[in-house]
Amino acid sequence: MNHSTQEAKGLDPAVLRDQLLELWNRKDLQTLHFAAHRGFSMLSEPLGDVLTIVEGCPGRQKGRSHTIGHQILLEFHTWLKENPQVTLSSLSEQQAVSLQNRALRLLTDTPPSFVDALTNIYQLSSLDPAKLRQHIITLHSLNCYKEAAVIGTRLKLQTELDMEEMCIPLILQNKLPLAESFVTGHSHLEQKLVTLLDSWCHLSFSVDLMIKHFSTLCLSNQSLGHIQPKMLAKHVFRLMEKFNIDPALCPNALHKRRLDSLRYLMYKRFVEKGMTEENWSDHVQYVVADDVELQIHLVEMMLKYCDLRKASQWSLRYNLPRHRLPCGVWDMQQSLPPELQLIHLSDSGQTEEWMPSQFDRQKFYQVPLTQDKVHFVDTPEALQRCGNLVLQEGSIVGVDMEWQPTFGCISTQKVALIQLAVLDQVFLIDVCANGFSQHPDTISFIRNLFSQRNVLKLGYGMSGDIKCVLATWQQFVEEPLKMEAMLDLYSIHQKIQRSKVNRTQNGPREVLVGEDSAEKGLSLLVQQVLGKPLDKTEQMSNWEKRPLRISQIRYAVADACCLLDVYSVLSKNPACFGLPADLRSISSQSEKSRDKTQKDKQAKQTRQAHSKEECQGAQRVSSPRSDTQKGLLCGEKSSEDGAPPLHPQQLRVVCDNMLQGLGRYLRCLGVDVVMLENTDDHREAAKLAQAEGRVILTCGQPFQTLRSQVGEGRCLSLDCSEKARDQAVRVLKHFNVQPTTRDIFSRCQACNSDQYVAVPREDMVRMLKEKGFLLEEDNTDYTQQEGEDNLSDIVTPSESPELPRYALQCQWAPLSGLDPDSLTFPGGAPIQLHAVPLGLLPRIPTFYVCTRCGKVFWEGSHFGRVLSMFQEVLHITDEDTGAATSQQN
Repeated sequence: MNHSTQEAKGLDPAVLRDQLLELWNRKDLQTLHFAAHRGFSMLSEPLGDVLTIVEGCPGRQKGRSHTIGHQILLEFHTWLKENPQVTLSSLSEQQAVSLQNRALRLLTDTPPSFVDALTNIYQLSSLDPAKLRQHIITLHSLNCYKEAAVIGTRLKLQTELDMEEMCIPLILQNKLPLAESFVTGHSHLEQKLVTLLDSWCHLSFSVDLMIKHFSTLCLSNQSLGHIQPKMLAKHVFRLMEKFNIDPALCPNALHKRRLDSLRYLMYKRFVEKGMTEENWSDHVQYVVADDVELQIHLVEMMLKYCDLRKASQWSLRYNLPRHRLPCGVWDMQQSLPPELQLIHLSDSGQTEEWMPSQFDRQKFYQVPLTQDKVHFVDTPEALQRCGNLVLQEGSIVGVDMEWQPTFGCISTQKVALIQLAVLDQVFLIDVCANGFSQHPDTISFIRNLFSQRNVLKLGYGMSGDIKCVLATWQQFVEEPLKMEAMLDLYSIHQKIQRSKVNRTQNGPREVLVGEDSAEKGLSLLVQQVLGKPLDKTEQMSNWEKRPLRISQIRYAVADACCLLDVYSVLSKNPACFGLPADLRSISSQSEKSRDKTQKDKQAKQTRQAHSKEECQGAQRVSSPRSDTQKGLLCGEKSSEDGAPPLHPQQLRVVCDNMLQGLGRYLRCLGVDVVMLENTDDHREAAKLAQAEGRVILTCGQPFQTLRSQVGEGRCLSLDCSEKARDQAVRVLKHFNVQPTTRDIFSRCQACNSDQYVAVPREDMVRMLKEKGFLLEEDNTDYTQQEGEDNLSDIVTPSESPELPRYALQCQWAPLSGLDPDSLTFPGGAPIQLHAVPLGLLPRIPTFYVCTRCGKVFWEGSHFGRVLSMFQEVLHITDEDTGAATSQQN
């Protein structure tokens, strides 16, 4: 008995590893669990032997998060909880430190998923911080930037490391979220990261200098596409809000955002002519502020959009130095008489009458009240009188709010005016009145207003109003508002839109807000229900400036009063608008959003429970919503109406720059896709569609403009809130595109080309050596691997059995067309050798190179993931499924 026990205690770690590896390959995780726990109990030195097992496991460097080694560590961690006697403290100090050093070395060439398990099992945090720091620095020097950041974060060594040295390579590799994780929780590091990104927004910043500093980084032009001012400024503002960073520390991003806002204001005023001079002037002065460079930009733009005199007047206003003025402005300054040297804005706010012009009365919805029925509320006494009328039991109140447009320069906007409309009165609560907004009576009134069950509050898009309320009154964040009897007419408007389509088309279709009308939002609803739209001229006013102009007051009153009128008409005859008898039964958009968020969260947890594998190149996404809930707006018949099936190569589209994710997925499935860049104007889509016979895919407001420039059915609008994968499924179903497994990756993901050249491994090794990516003295025979034969030059797909699944869907160029000296294709594109991981050479017999851009591809597990993501639209066979499964193994 004792002898057999002694034999059991001496189980060879290699034997246990092979047993577990066999079960892993069979995907029998339940048996693996029991075999692992039984085997751990039979090891003579469990802590050391498990390290030996993991060190001998295959696949540790494949970049996959869930491998056999990771599974063994997870099982061992669970086993340790059941066997508390097995601890490092039971060993000698020398033995414990030796095991910790082995575990630390193991972190060097293992996936980040190993970090937590190894850290917990071997208590790596107890090691000398200087030693841990040196290990991370070594990792960093070996170009293991991601691994170094993950280990440094898990071991809480961020303050011991150089933030810039750790984070800059991550940012250059488009791994900003990892850099965020590294600094999170350390305020000084958070500030340093944000100010670093802000410094990159400066005009003089050169990414080339950064690349030279990290010369070992292999970066393509595509991977550096995110290092541009617009995207960086966006990240700066997001992190500024996330980490609560003082905006004054980010002058470059702020300057960039203000410059973009100034351009928008110039377009709005002088091209679109959708803003009054008073409003425009107010906003320009706010945006330009005391930034001299922006003041100069303003003068230059005035010269372009307006005239020399206006440009001179603005240059005088800011007292700009002569040497910074555009040509001719200084001379015009000298010629202007004193009375014309100042900018004179019309004082229409003081002279205009309450009654608008006859033209406006005929064109726009009019407030059914006289001016004496509008009351300003700026004192506790006036608020009391307002409450006595508004908060009466059974009242119906139209609620609207106005705030100062900040054009993204400030992330949170605060309420400037609250409009409350009842049957024959409107109260304008002046939040900007000195000391009034934070008065206890004001806070109490707002809390009572929203919580009264017997007072129905009407609004439109109320989530935006509530967001501004929370930004204005911190008290409602600390003690949340209780929201009762709220009816958001935006949800009712959506219901009307869907009902309208059901009545006019065969089958459900989504009608976008603004369809068949220049109006949108609340103005469109008012037009549809009451016959005339709202006058939105004063929408972008300076709502913090006092006194308000008559036109501003009239606009504010109309926005609240129209809610009552719309509700009254809809309540009298809801069936006419496709609505249920009880309007309050229609779920609010915010409730739907919360439900959807919860469902998405549950779906994500379910997916993570089924598989821990990372998705390379595309996030896994939830299944698309039913076509009975959402649809595309298009003049062309969809597959539901019997459209003939198409091959992916027959569909040619141009994706607006808001749908680049959709474009990547469609291209992944073989569709011919051109994608606009972030800096491209939306109208470029129409030019491409007309020139190349493409269908435009867009979303939001540009749809109205784009569809008028192309033929019927050649412009589709998608739901911006949908995930890119769901949008792709929707497009494929709409056109009845039927992709097969042979279409996956038949187009270059980088440039959309469908022509490749096949490069055998031996030729790839030779080219890598010629260009210095592989040392000449490296005598490893990459071309002779067990079970593999040498491959000769491939000229056509028919000559090689090693071509990928998409071989028949592509064009294949001969390898002889590659220039032997420069390694460039006839079009001038060089092979992107720097992007070929040297660790792949022993495993990949053939590489596939795009002849247009030189990007290098190879067969990998990504195929199986795409296959699983698009199963519902792919025409696949059992053979395809089996191939994908074996490949993932």
